[in-house]
Amino acid sequence: MAKRVGVDKWLFGVVLLLVLFGLVMVFSASAVMAQSSLGSPYPYVMKQAIWAVLGLIALVALMQVDYRTYNNPKVVFPAVAVTMLMLIGVFAMKDSHATHRWVRFGNLFTFQPSELAKPVLVLFLAYFLQTRIHQMDDWRGTILRAVAVPLAFTALILKEPDLGTGMVCMAVTALMLYLAGAKTKYFAVGAAFAAPVLYFMLFHVAFRRARMLAFVNPEADPRGTGFHILQSLIAVGTGGIRGLGLMEGRQKLFYLPEVQTDFIFANICEELGLIGALLVVGLFVALGYRGLRAAFLSTDPFARFLAFGLTTAILIQAFFNMSVVLALLPTKGIPLPFISSGGTSIFITLASMGVLLNITREID
Repeated sequence: MAKRVGVDKWLFGVVLLLVLFGLVMVFSASAVMAQSSLGSPYPYVMKQAIWAVLGLIALVALMQVDYRTYNNPKVVFPAVAVTMLMLIGVFAMKDSHATHRWVRFGNLFTFQPSELAKPVLVLFLAYFLQTRIHQMDDWRGTILRAVAVPLAFTALILKEPDLGTGMVCMAVTALMLYLAGAKTKYFAVGAAFAAPVLYFMLFHVAFRRARMLAFVNPEADPRGTGFHILQSLIAVGTGGIRGLGLMEGRQKLFYLPEVQTDFIFANICEELGLIGALLVVGLFVALGYRGLRAAFLSTDPFARFLAFGLTTAILIQAFFNMSVVLALLPTKGIPLPFISSGGTSIFITLASMGVLLNITREID
């Protein structure tokens, strides 16, 4: 194929729209609460804007770096090692809300290694699988070695605890193995091993068991475990077709906790209605189409796996977040990519998009 002169402008435009839309919605969701608790409506959106600018700088910089640079063991294995050390290092840090998810750099900023784990996992699998497309029947030499790093990452993430991100990691791993040609029997074996672990974590860990019961019947404890789900559904239902109007949402006013993060899609539905919700879904569909197009049109196996993994990681995360808000899945702490408040999330996601955009230079 002829080399593209520039990057995929449609993909670049969609990413910019998601970031700008996210900043507007973070401000809308957080302004009143921030004014009440911090004395100013701007702290959350300003912090998000700083990380978004840094992320866009990383995107533009990585967009210029030939993706083949990463197809090197001197890049892949140090990235895996650093990520592993950071995932372990969080347990040396002081916990927050009974979780160990952040590496703290004094009072300057915090960094969430589980966000880094997703693109590094994709990078490792792309590097490992590119030469083993015709060896997918070798369960010892290919399958077990391929899942070793994802399993190690996921185990540490589950220990934090963060079941949602762990499930995203394993879903991306399964899809990349499927793309590589792994047989159905290996997925069946993997599911058989994962099922009891997932059952234990859902029904034998107190707070998750409460979430599962709330998911089945949130009305049983409307002021307790069912509070998040019910308030989210109220927000979604109140919005109707056109919504109440930007900044006019009510559930963010001391009803739906931390609405600028995991439940920001509920605020979008309330203020912008079905039209706003479909706009967000449409942007993610467009991103998915352009990203997967780059993957399937690429003649380089490494680029194909890398583009596919980076794209599906974002799509799976967006699907999980929206499903939780709509009560289609039990409550999980998964941000909506590009939109939810969270510095590490938006920075890592934009940097990943820089790599994906560089790959699109090779596509007609």
